[in-house]
Amino acid sequence: MPVYRPIGSSMDDSLDPSQTHAPARAYRVLMIAPTSFFADYGGHVRILEEVRALQRLGHRITIVTYHNGEDAPGLDVRRTLPIPWRQDYEVGSSRHKIAFDALLGWKTLEVLARERFDVIHAHMHEGALIGLILGRIFGLPVVFDFQGSMTEEMIDHHFLTRGSRVHRPLRRLERWIDRSASVVFTSSANAERLLLEEFDCEPARIRTLPDCVDSSVFRPASDFDPTELAALRERLSLPEEAKVIVYLGLLAEYQGTSLLLEATQRIVARHPDVYLLLMGFPGVAYYAQKAVDLGIADHVRLTGRVPYPQAPIHLALGDVAVGPKLSLSEGMGKLLNYMAAALPTVAFDTPVAREYLGYHGLFARRGDVESLAAMIETGLFDQEAMADVGQRLRQRAIRKFEWSGAAQTIVDAYAQARGELVIESASAESQAVEQG
Repeated sequence: MPVYRPIGSSMDDSLDPSQTHAPARAYRVLMIAPTSFFADYGGHVRILEEVRALQRLGHRITIVTYHNGEDAPGLDVRRTLPIPWRQDYEVGSSRHKIAFDALLGWKTLEVLARERFDVIHAHMHEGALIGLILGRIFGLPVVFDFQGSMTEEMIDHHFLTRGSRVHRPLRRLERWIDRSASVVFTSSANAERLLLEEFDCEPARIRTLPDCVDSSVFRPASDFDPTELAALRERLSLPEEAKVIVYLGLLAEYQGTSLLLEATQRIVARHPDVYLLLMGFPGVAYYAQKAVDLGIADHVRLTGRVPYPQAPIHLALGDVAVGPKLSLSEGMGKLLNYMAAALPTVAFDTPVAREYLGYHGLFARRGDVESLAAMIETGLFDQEAMADVGQRLRQRAIRKFEWSGAAQTIVDAYAQARGELVIESASAESQAVEQG
């Protein structure tokens, strides 16, 4: 395991070299977010919480993003010009993103020409490509927040076919981006293995920065006012004695939304007191019709988009939470919100899901509706097995996935990218300490 040492320091200056961090200084960071920030889901939450954590340490962050999106208080957000034919949020792979990203590149150039920055922090491959090109012009290092393979995501979204004429050139471009950034953050050890084995990235450039959660925000139901919970339950037409399955995130096929509805159909046939609270967007009308077609519309509550500040109390209505994402390469930050809310959590059995949930997750066979239904029923009805699972998941989230600790990892990466932190091999003794 590598050790990071500030330039100009001696290894003798620290009692524990493995705990050495970047020099204490405030960085001016240009963050490139090629998405409709802010939109209350997935990668947007990661960006928001990273910025807030860095701000608490005194760093100044400017975010360049698409024209669409909600403004979050306390953030310096610079938006591109609008695109007349595309007024909606941009989610996932889309041909419209070519125009969005061209405008994002222009806006980034404009901001860099007018203001001084210490480092570029780019999200997703589109942001990293813009950052790498402009970073070379302005002499700035690029830290790349890797949120999954670009080409694998395009395949998951049915935007690209494996082995097609453009697949190989895009794969080469992805490899160049991954290998060119000064530092690459990965949200999981599985993503780190992907970078090492599939894209031949240098180990010294990779830092694991898992999705995290603020456990003071996402809390167990017992921490909320019972009258507020009852009022929300009534507004959502959830019967007082009903068992509630909760899902909060994007609604899409690669997220397993149809599979979750099909699993709910099987559960409701056996347990008429079960309801699904399906929270998120886009495709609300599509999945509402699917619920009708499955004969479970009376047992499904589609809320549409839930504002991020309202997410914790909505999750507190649940008896079990589900994250049926099918992708093998992307992160699954929603699981951490479920964990912090002390909810028994069901997910398809993927390396990322196991990394987050550990021994306490309820894992269904990937893509198997019957297995998904069975695991949800275990979470709802096996009281003996579920006695303290929720609390164990919450404690795991607090111990391993709090944003307060992640912020220093980001700052260290900035210092490393700027050459203010060098990497040395750890001694056998310090490696043994870290492994223990």
